[in-house]
Amino acid sequence: MTGQRGITLLGATGSIGASTIDLLQRNPERFRVEAVTAARNATALAGIARSLNARFAAVADPSCFAELKDALAGTGITPGAGTNALIEAAEYPADWVMAAITGSAGLKPTLAAVARGATIGLANKECLVCAGALFMRSAKEAGATVLPVDSEHNAIFQALAAGRHDDVKRIVLTASGGPFRTWPLALMQKATVEQALQHPNWSMGRKVTIDSATMMNKGLELIEAHHLFGLPGWQIDVLVHPQSIIHGLVEFRDGSVIAQMGPPDMRVPIANCLAWPERIDGAAAPLDLAKIATLTFEAPDLVRFPALRLARTVLEAANGSTTALNAANEVAVDAFLSGGLGFAGIAALVEETVAQADRRGLLREPGNADDALSVDHISRSLAGELLPQIAARVS
Repeated sequence: MTGQRGITLLGATGSIGASTIDLLQRNPERFRVEAVTAARNATALAGIARSLNARFAAVADPSCFAELKDALAGTGITPGAGTNALIEAAEYPADWVMAAITGSAGLKPTLAAVARGATIGLANKECLVCAGALFMRSAKEAGATVLPVDSEHNAIFQALAAGRHDDVKRIVLTASGGPFRTWPLALMQKATVEQALQHPNWSMGRKVTIDSATMMNKGLELIEAHHLFGLPGWQIDVLVHPQSIIHGLVEFRDGSVIAQMGPPDMRVPIANCLAWPERIDGAAAPLDLAKIATLTFEAPDLVRFPALRLARTVLEAANGSTTALNAANEVAVDAFLSGGLGFAGIAALVEETVAQADRRGLLREPGNADDALSVDHISRSLAGELLPQIAARVS
């Protein structure tokens, strides 16, 4: 890496954004910031833009534009708002773009960065779950580089450097098991929002923390891994590892298994992606294996965590149902967080939505971003229709 690397942060106010900003501020001589974005938090975004000396800042919600403009008055930082402004941020001439916008709203801005051949630090699951084939094909055509930020995929990315792709026998994504790893099924079904948000290892946003509790996050990561690494579902396994120290493993044909280890701190994979192909000094606490002493593993329980089974099923269907899965899951998690759906109803609503969408002929593999967003929108509407009956049935 020669000179300063230009950086854009799509989704600067979330937990991934905060970890990235910490690393940027620790290495000011290596990075300069072009643009930053947020969903609605104009005040926080303006503070980030000023602290990083960004050129452009945009909020997704147009109603927050006046607040952002006022907060940036006199700074020389250009404000923007709306979907087009997010795309404009992605098109700023940054060498490296952190794609951390939550949900399907991140698809078009990230594809805009891909289209100009940027290096993408991909933290947005939905780009690959909603439109994985389209996304990776677009990256190849544009000469863009996609670097996985998720700790598990970043671990696989690093471990794959030990051998040839053709010699890979399988890859293994690890899972903490979340807060309910040892809970009986009957208790899990009655779990409260507060209990589901008590992740044992990671500090994350509310949505991804609930996904960890249902293990839907691992199902989404399974789909991501298929697209990122070009492997069929049968070559991708999941292993529960409660300590969250080994983040991923690659088994090669000769029996060698290469594992990537690190503390449960997102600054580790982010740092790897920020400086790739070089490395920068880390910010996480050093890994002390003697203190940890014991690492344990177990197979995932697909009865207590049906979301993982469902994700593998839709991946094998290859008919666009992964888009419906993701959309329905977002509706279900929102309903759970707001008290409109029990914990057991999350996977039930997702499964019923995907099944109904398939029966009604609504599913198709997206050919472009609008196709993906159309299936996403239809699936959200369908999940909303089904929500009352699922909530009443699974209570």
